[in-house]
Amino acid sequence: MKSALIAAGLLLGIGLLAAPAQAQTGTARGKVLDAAGQPLQDAKVTLEFLGGVTRKFEVKTNKKGEFTQVGLQPGPYNITASKEGLAPQTQQARISFGDPTYIREFRLVSRAAAQAAASSSPSAVEALKTNFRKAADLLQAGKVDEAEAAYKEMLVSYPSVPEIHFNLGLAYAEKKNWPAAQESLAKALELRPEYTEATMELVKAYYQGGNTDKAMEILNQATAAKPDDGKLLFSQAVFFINVGKPAEARAALEKAEALDPSNAEVQYHLGTICIGANEVPKAIEKLEKYLSMNPQNPQNVATAKGLLAALKPKK
Repeated sequence: MKSALIAAGLLLGIGLLAAPAQAQTGTARGKVLDAAGQPLQDAKVTLEFLGGVTRKFEVKTNKKGEFTQVGLQPGPYNITASKEGLAPQTQQARISFGDPTYIREFRLVSRAAAQAAASSSPSAVEALKTNFRKAADLLQAGKVDEAEAAYKEMLVSYPSVPEIHFNLGLAYAEKKNWPAAQESLAKALELRPEYTEATMELVKAYYQGGNTDKAMEILNQATAAKPDDGKLLFSQAVFFINVGKPAEARAALEKAEALDPSNAEVQYHLGTICIGANEVPKAIEKLEKYLSMNPQNPQNVATAKGLLAALKPKK
């Protein structure tokens, strides 16, 4: 495929292809979010052509929840977004020649939330979505008491929706009410056992609440059950760093690096661990790679720049 495209480009460059052949296929672009509007990485998007000939394409979302599929025959498609533990969602779209066709964003919820929505009237579903977004905005704005009250009110009608328990747990964590946070996050995990974000927040709630052993137990169980989950391995590595186990942290980071190479923070922590091991060239390599990945943690960026300035030979 790549060589064919390169060859076509060369022919175009010397004027041997006619102009009408430049736009024979279409491109689909879109985004997959969770119930709270946060990007879902590694969601699977399937595009199935409905024009009489069976053609199916699959692509995964990046860390921003975005997907792009090129080389599509123009026409009608069924487009389905899915991710483990969440209810899949399908919509139809018509792909056009030339410029990308932008697909309406997907918002995936847990199967329990989808079932609750299916058993509710359309107006009740819309009200739940609106109230959830409002509560999430309140939590984001630091209005924790108001957000807590809003989530509790939603749970009266929708007690089996894990996303509500999860966000309520975040509200409790903001207030450093660790027992309540642990209870809510554990409930979210009970309702959706593969809920990676709930696992990581539950570990944090136990660790910050002073129960390091319980935090370690949950994290070890989760990584044993999902050894290919880069997010969990990174969380385990950070935990090991916090409890002063650099060797274990390094092993987890190296696994996370292989599974999730787009996670810049893995490079930052590997760099700092290499400094502690007196592996200066390796530390410089990792920290330079970290900064090249456009990281979003201002504190770690500043630290990495300072460390590089100190480690690199003065010219």
